Amino acid sequence: MPQRTLYVFGHLTEGWAPAGRLSLTQEREVVASSFAYGTRYIDRSDAFEIDPISLSLADKGRVRGTEMFPVNQLAQFGGIRDAAPDAWGRRVIEAQRRVPANSLSEADYLLGAGSDRVGALDVRESLDSPMHTGAAPIRSLPYMLEAAERIEQGLPIPATLADVFGAGPSAGGARPKASVRDESGVLWLAKFAAVGDTLDMARAESFTLQLAGRCGLTVPDVKVIDIGGKSVLLVRRFDRVTSALEREERLPFVSGLTLVACDEFESRTKGYGHLAQAIRDQVHPSQIRANCEELFGRMVFNIFVSNDDDHLRNHGFLRHTATLGQHPGWSLSPLYDVVPRPSMAFERQLHLQVGQQGKLATLDNAMSAYSAFVPQRTTAIAIIRRIWGELRQWRTTFEELAAGHPGMGRLLDQLAPAMRSLDDIASPALQAEIRKTKTLKD
Repeated sequence: MPQRTLYVFGHLTEGWAPAGRLSLTQEREVVASSFAYGTRYIDRSDAFEIDPISLSLADKGRVRGTEMFPVNQLAQFGGIRDAAPDAWGRRVIEAQRRVPANSLSEADYLLGAGSDRVGALDVRESLDSPMHTGAAPIRSLPYMLEAAERIEQGLPIPATLADVFGAGPSAGGARPKASVRDESGVLWLAKFAAVGDTLDMARAESFTLQLAGRCGLTVPDVKVIDIGGKSVLLVRRFDRVTSALEREERLPFVSGLTLVACDEFESRTKGYGHLAQAIRDQVHPSQIRANCEELFGRMVFNIFVSNDDDHLRNHGFLRHTATLGQHPGWSLSPLYDVVPRPSMAFERQLHLQVGQQGKLATLDNAMSAYSAFVPQRTTAIAIIRRIWGELRQWRTTFEELAAGHPGMGRLLDQLAPAMRSLDDIASPALQAEIRKTKTLKD
């Protein structure tokens, strides 16, 4: 089988540094991978692990000079898979190269994602290959919107638009998107409408994330702008932070799929409890309690808003450093990709397992497994009550956030079937318990 050798770079304190050599055995897809860290990289005090599960640097002596393989007989390293372009990014790369869908090798897609991909990794063809930034200025959004529409329709991109996306993005999902920098140089993820959208997805996602923030969950900065009568959502890239020296620093990122150490097909059998265990195993000890409470809150929020796109790649983790004034180590990233899914069905499910009744989206099911997240039932009930206290006024909150947008009434009517009341998702006994419990104190 053909093999391909690539080089993985990590963005460290002083910039890019070669981290190691990646070998891919490919047929139509990758069937095997191996990785060897570079000795100089291992010896650096600011080196971080490329994959915290398969490529841990906890024992540097063990990995020195060692060819390493993915755990659990996986074909790819999760940390490197997270740095690959998503479904939309692959379509962008194919359109730029004018090749048929899914016709490139995984190595070509990895190389095509560019140096502005999510996290702090880059993948290059050789040690001498230059970096390739992919973020365009925000003033390019009208051209990006036009190019995105042509790509979705399967039309060729004119030469004048071929490079407007830079390289293919690697943030999760199949919807049209691109990284852009605003007038101050801050990096944002711009998310466009997709063909077939029946509601204003930009405002729906923006308002839902802001509502989640009011529920006490950690969310990124978001805003919606109008481009030629079409809504574009801007989400501030949380894998970029500004240091004390006013310099942009990159935070390593991995998905929940990587920390649970499984592939896409197996992920359907996993649940929030597996993510909670990954937090206990991998997150910095000072953050375990807060992260587990946050994860339980996110599960409850998803139940209330019928967000069943909560798969493992839509849960992320960032690695902070003490030099940036944060606790060193991994912790949950801000919440992302949360959109209510309207449904007329009374019984609903999430993508991930919730509790003893599997994926059933009820608070009783969530409470059946609360001990995987928090030690005391009263804490879990208080988290639910805090979130319910905000969500029961979701319509008022959305109207406030819309600030009189003319299409808001229709959007609210469209989203209403997604938003669950406490009566819909909790037994009478649990409802009574939630209503009488005091809000969790910070």
